[in-house]
Amino acid sequence: MLDIALLGSGGGMPMPNRYLSSLLIRYNGRKILVDCGEGTQVSMRILGWGFKSIDIICITHCHGDHIIGLPGLLSTIGNSGRTEPITIIGPEGITYVIDGLRRVVPYLPYDINIIENPKSRINIMENMDIKTLELDHSLPCVGYSFGLKRNPKFEVEKAIKNRVPKNLWGRLQDEKTVDFNGIKYSSDMVLGQERKGIKLSYITDTRPIDTIPKFIYGSDLFICEGTYGEEKDLDKAIKNKHMTFSEAALLAKKGNVEELLLTHFSPAIEEPKLYEENAKNIFSNTIIGIDRFIKTLAFKDE
Repeated sequence: MLDIALLGSGGGMPMPNRYLSSLLIRYNGRKILVDCGEGTQVSMRILGWGFKSIDIICITHCHGDHIIGLPGLLSTIGNSGRTEPITIIGPEGITYVIDGLRRVVPYLPYDINIIENPKSRINIMENMDIKTLELDHSLPCVGYSFGLKRNPKFEVEKAIKNRVPKNLWGRLQDEKTVDFNGIKYSSDMVLGQERKGIKLSYITDTRPIDTIPKFIYGSDLFICEGTYGEEKDLDKAIKNKHMTFSEAALLAKKGNVEELLLTHFSPAIEEPKLYEENAKNIFSNTIIGIDRFIKTLAFKDE
């Protein structure tokens, strides 16, 4: 299962009750950070999940409200005793920006590996696939999906029928083939059909483009920007390449997702919940994000 914490739900500038864009994913004792706006460290400290075990940092784009908190965080991670490398993933230009930010934190006790503008699936964490999608913003920007694989169900009857020795049952749940006493046994001799895993999608900042519904399709949780709450702000959304609540909700509906979590609220919106119905009228299973909103995504029983 995955635990997620919305560290910051604001866009543009930090507010007294709302830090800037950041999401923390916790899986199997390790962590992935998505974006790192101002206030990320403070929110993480309040949350209490720790800093040292962040292995991957995914940056959507290089606007300050999504990345300016990174130098301080990298320093804090180093001070926490981390020595293992950290991977930073981002859009075109991320290497140049990270190199600039590193000038204020030139000495770190760990290496940084940068994956710039990936075009294919990234698999650098056990059982976790990370995919990216190019978005429509005022500079290169990518969305992310995180897919957690689930092993097929072990079937005792099938193992017995195929005369698989009991001492191999456990191994064949993790290995494709095992040679034993001159006989080759395969995992399909003990496992059933594939089972649905967990899918988390994160889209910000962008206009609602046609490629998004397919990219997010079937997500257990779709986290999406809702910079503007009212339809009267549509012209602003178009001009600044952002979305309204209703546009995000329509993407959730088209993408057949389980749940929509809105975030990245404009500083002009003091209370995003006042505009909740603008999203719920289109996609009822909508949550208005707040800083340190926590949710656990678990495998569904079949």
